[in-house]
Amino acid sequence: MSQIILGIESSCDDTAAAILRGPGTAPRILSNVVLSQTDLHAKFGGVVPEIAARAHAEALDLMVEQALAEAKTALSDIDAIAVTAGPGLIGGVLAGVMAAKGLAMGLGRPLVGINHLAGHALTPRLTDGIAFPYLLLLVSGGHCQFLRVEGAERFVRLGGTIDDAPGEAFDKVARLLGLPQPGGPSVETAAQGGNPKRFALPRPLLDRPGCDLSFSGLKTAVLRTRDTIIAKHGGLTEQDRADLCASFQAAVADVLAQKTARALALAEVTTFAVAGGVAANQTLRERLQSVSDLPFVAPPLALCTDNAAMIAYAGMLAFENGRSDGMDLVARPRWPLDEKAAPMIGSGKRGAKA
Repeated sequence: MSQIILGIESSCDDTAAAILRGPGTAPRILSNVVLSQTDLHAKFGGVVPEIAARAHAEALDLMVEQALAEAKTALSDIDAIAVTAGPGLIGGVLAGVMAAKGLAMGLGRPLVGINHLAGHALTPRLTDGIAFPYLLLLVSGGHCQFLRVEGAERFVRLGGTIDDAPGEAFDKVARLLGLPQPGGPSVETAAQGGNPKRFALPRPLLDRPGCDLSFSGLKTAVLRTRDTIIAKHGGLTEQDRADLCASFQAAVADVLAQKTARALALAEVTTFAVAGGVAANQTLRERLQSVSDLPFVAPPLALCTDNAAMIAYAGMLAFENGRSDGMDLVARPRWPLDEKAAPMIGSGKRGAKA
């Protein structure tokens, strides 16, 4: 049955809206617009939650209008509204949820709250139509976990980061080396001219069994190496920066590759997929693709980073399964995909974030 879903995403620093035509077995993205807040946060060295929330509130209606215009679709044609309800920066998530509630109430259409991570996890199915179950490495700015994706709303976590996510580590390394934010693209660009073998950085947790990961110590090792160079030579050269970036990126790639091999041995799947913002890194993609002989799926770069098409698609599948939410839908800063799994170390008193 054909249906049109409006998706809204505002969990971090991208305000996004998208129109998707179904059914879920043959989805078609009619529009997918994203407004980045990078310039708003650049001088602060990272995302400022209060600034992000205000910017979302100001831009959400404009993004919805733009998405409708690009899709050549009227608001009255929308069959349901899907919105990120968590996890994420609570101000931004709340802005999106309230906007979606207003539209749902005004139009008399169903509302579907979506876990942001489910959007990423289902993106390889949106883009490539791969069958359940599959192994997904979700690797982004705030999250990193191995998931056995068994259905539209069934996820089994095989492992994840116990501290910093890779994206956080990339951002912090960029700040340590005086590179602009967002750190992922800056580090990747600098690494292209660097020697990945110059600095012997650690590969955390490879000496322990299982699929859990850690990147905080790797970031600290970059800091100490930087300080050693500065103390010895009075500063960093551009080549020093490039070599540090290349060595750091190689360490992340090694960890992800070896942990992926372990996850594949446990998952019992026929397809391996990667999604999330860090999946846009070409070096990491190539390394992950080489880990296994299984079919490898990586979405187009525009659908790796935060976007609303993935939220619309997750909402479409949930809606087809008969799920919708009422006006009591709440914004959640923490929302694990696999709620049966034990919380990751450092999840805090409010519970596991993901």
